[in-house]
Amino acid sequence: MRNVVLSLGISLDGYIARLNGAVDFLFMPKGYSMAPFFATIDTAIMGRKTLDAGLAMSGGSLPHYNMAMYVFSQSKPPGERDGVVFVNETPAALIGKLRRRSGKDIWLMGGGELARAFLTADLVDRLYLGVVPVLLGAGIPLFPSGFPQRNFTLIENKTYSKGLITLTYERSRPKRRPKGRPKV
Repeated sequence: MRNVVLSLGISLDGYIARLNGAVDFLFMPKGYSMAPFFATIDTAIMGRKTLDAGLAMSGGSLPHYNMAMYVFSQSKPPGERDGVVFVNETPAALIGKLRRRSGKDIWLMGGGELARAFLTADLVDRLYLGVVPVLLGAGIPLFPSGFPQRNFTLIENKTYSKGLITLTYERSRPKRRPKGRPKV
């Protein structure tokens, strides 16, 4: 099954951006590469605000990394434009469609509101977080309140220069009993 992986950089206090959307506190330390992560995915999902921020930072165009890109938006009509597919369906509906297709894992890029919707629907299978050693004090949180408790198990942690730590967690879900088998 294709996993949904929520992956992005955050501050020590859990912010993905400053209040104005700036991510100037994030950095790529020596010896760190996203290449192993990119080898595991072929689809990216983000919210429209994240797309707008990315376009502003890149000067108007996003690198596509040779993968399908979906953007959740309530203000833009659904359909494909400029290599991006805009959707306004539920996260569960889109992920259901994507999981029926063969492929690699699905990268949930952000932002916080979209992460909350995916967590509420229990669609996040893995977290891959780059934690930078800065406390912002205020900003856009990765995990805005409003979703039920979700348990994860740490499967890997690595440290890099300048204090960056990457954490990989897998969703801990209760095992389901096969239908027709009584509880013991």
